[in-house]
Amino acid sequence: MKKDKSVLIPNPNGASNSKHNDNNDEEQFNNTNDFHLPTATRNGSSKYDFVKVKVWLGDNADHYYVLSRFLLSRMLTVTKIPNHVALKIALELKKLLIDNSLLDVSQSDLEANLFKLMERRGYGQEYINRYKMMTRFHHQRVPLVILVCGTACVGKSTIATQLAQRLNLPNVLQTDMVYELLRTSTDAPLTSSPIWARDFSSSEELITEFCRECRIVRKGLAGDLKKAMKDGKPIIIEGMHVDPSIYLMDEENKSTKTDENDIKDKENNASALSSHSENSHQGAENSRTEAIVPEDSEKISDALKSVDIVDHAAGSKDDNKKDQVTDKKPTLTREKSGVTEPVIIPIVLKMSEFDHKALLEEWISSRKFSDKYPIQEKDKLISNLKTIQDYLCSFKSQGLTVAHISATTFPQTLDWLHNHLLQCIEQGISSASKGSNEQTGGS
Repeated sequence: MKKDKSVLIPNPNGASNSKHNDNNDEEQFNNTNDFHLPTATRNGSSKYDFVKVKVWLGDNADHYYVLSRFLLSRMLTVTKIPNHVALKIALELKKLLIDNSLLDVSQSDLEANLFKLMERRGYGQEYINRYKMMTRFHHQRVPLVILVCGTACVGKSTIATQLAQRLNLPNVLQTDMVYELLRTSTDAPLTSSPIWARDFSSSEELITEFCRECRIVRKGLAGDLKKAMKDGKPIIIEGMHVDPSIYLMDEENKSTKTDENDIKDKENNASALSSHSENSHQGAENSRTEAIVPEDSEKISDALKSVDIVDHAAGSKDDNKKDQVTDKKPTLTREKSGVTEPVIIPIVLKMSEFDHKALLEEWISSRKFSDKYPIQEKDKLISNLKTIQDYLCSFKSQGLTVAHISATTFPQTLDWLHNHLLQCIEQGISSASKGSNEQTGGS
């Protein structure tokens, strides 16, 4: 690895972003290197892409990766730098390295020069701190679950896709697809007609059925969520069948069970150290009892989570859910202990009643089952959707984020959500760092 040369950023006063200087740089590149590069034949590519720059990692430079300016630009867009500017900064960095014959560079030198280029274009310390924060986030492999909730025609898929692109998150799951797969491929009690197109005697009955279907879909997502938690990968879940209280209560229950097990282990260890033969016999009985309790609790938990559960009254069921969410700080939730500590960020999308009704009417009329419902029943369908929307928005009082979507302010809303997610991720990194320091201190 070559470390005898350093990269020098040209003086900003003598630098220019004009095409003339860029052409001069390319001519100098051709004259100062011994090998000839083919000319790029497609838009967005550069002859600098044909040269590999190795970025070495670690104090001893044991490992390296090949610099990709396109991946680097994706990382820069996470910091809220516009995409076209991020592409230019990434290209400038690679040109700078190649023009200085630095085909081997350390990660620290790469970042130092990247930050200088960012500052030259007016993206100073605030953006640099975001870049460093996201780098730590990926290194710590903190599982991230973003829930995009809402009814039909509020922009869930659009928001989820845009956020995934901005935050460079590759995994987006749609609950509508999971619902159809479960309905057609399993024996799950799901019907072909959507929930908002059915008849219910009351709003409470509608919400009860909605929560039941959300639990079924949550079970269908269990494998993907488990893999995301294990590998420490971010994931976005969007769709109508997303009840944020279910995901938040799942993590709270896991945390509670882990804490109870830790307390039991400590008590058993203390009693084992202070007891002899008589106490050891009693400890054996206690251990058998403790072995039965988790098994029974799992059965009870499975029964409560079963797809056929509707034995609670709807009103008390909703109240209990809201109380549990209230106790949890639902905007940003983490497990208190364990290897995986996911950050769960629920977002509820809402649209003004007039705009939402207009979109819903157009959407319902375009559906293939619209012939089944006369015009006078469309108001009932819209009313059912509004009931579900009100239920989801009711969690705002417990701290969940409710974003108001409008065609006129969509870019501003997207920017606000981008910034909100970055703040939540920063809190997650801080919590992970504190947790690791506490475990290190305790050990």
